[in-house]
Amino acid sequence: MDYKYIEQLLERYWNCETSLEEEQILRAFFSQKDVPAGLMKYKDLFVYEQAETKDDVLGTGFDARMAALVGGEEPARARKASLAQKFMPLFKAAAVVAIFLTLGNAAQVAFKGGGKPETGVAVYEKAHEGPSVALGDTAKADTLKKLPQATDAMK
Repeated sequence: MDYKYIEQLLERYWNCETSLEEEQILRAFFSQKDVPAGLMKYKDLFVYEQAETKDDVLGTGFDARMAALVGGEEPARARKASLAQKFMPLFKAAAVVAIFLTLGNAAQVAFKGGGKPETGVAVYEKAHEGPSVALGDTAKADTLKKLPQATDAMK
């Protein structure tokens, strides 16, 4: 018989030019019982892949046997985090922001002197002299001539 096609496929196989189907043809050819003597040296290469895939499977108790050899327990499994646990950093950040805002507002009230007076402490208000500045200072007064009322009140 003439095995030129198989020899051509082998040449393309060594040059890494074969497709998956062509490699499957080579595996099928070399898995036969009667292979020519000239091609017998390649038989182990193509038959080995089929035979070894069936034998190289880890058993179900492999993890337990390895853990017993090492002397430890089985590795810890991942636990699922609840929604509250996932948002815990966000809750902590919101609490820190709330604390800072509260302290800032308390400091602002303390420095401005506002807020409710304590019992037993006299509160003195400053007396205002003349009309309120807000009433005399308007946009019309700035763009037009100064009003006589505003100038009298400012004196």
